[in-house]
Amino acid sequence: MSGRVRIKLCGMTRIEDARAAAELGADAVGLVFAAGGPRALDPARGAAIARALPPLVTRVALFLDQDADFIARVLATVPVELLQFHGREDAAFCRAFGKPWLKVVPMADVVEVPAFAAAYPDAAGFVLDSHGAGAAGGSGRTVDWSRAAAAVATVPRPLLLAGGLRPENVNAAVTAVKPWAVDASSGVEASPGIKDHARMAAFIDEVRRGSA
Repeated sequence: MSGRVRIKLCGMTRIEDARAAAELGADAVGLVFAAGGPRALDPARGAAIARALPPLVTRVALFLDQDADFIARVLATVPVELLQFHGREDAAFCRAFGKPWLKVVPMADVVEVPAFAAAYPDAAGFVLDSHGAGAAGGSGRTVDWSRAAAAVATVPRPLLLAGGLRPENVNAAVTAVKPWAVDASSGVEASPGIKDHARMAAFIDEVRRGSA
């Protein structure tokens, strides 16, 4: 970990939640375009949320094994700076859209994170999440932090820690793993897809305390 730990809050479905995340100090806001689930957005709704955010907050579009035409349609409508691929997409597919991108590491299935990362040499970074390959995030399950810390020590690229992070445990997670950034969704919600502003504030405060 170098300097402060960055913060991404994902799964925004309402303009007021995204704006609150930005005002509270989140570095990035995630918009889910994977099909199904309580956090899934259509392009029009995603565009409205993205355009409501202030400058210098990174807007991230999340996809899960969707076809290139669908992704291109989303990107034609929704202004985002960064893509995040959650599925079985290969590196050639991820780079085809001309934007920086993150690849999610399904830690339930991946034994060797360095070998996984080597298959994606031009990824901007990797998200360590608790699910298996081809599954969506937002489950609330935590990653094995000792494995995540080993990945941070051996993969010389930015690693984001996700999976079950919430105000009650993120300080300990930051201390144990020392990631480049943390990524929370269900842990800062009042109900699936609806963010709890007090929990977002507490989460950000705990990250800052852990990385001070």
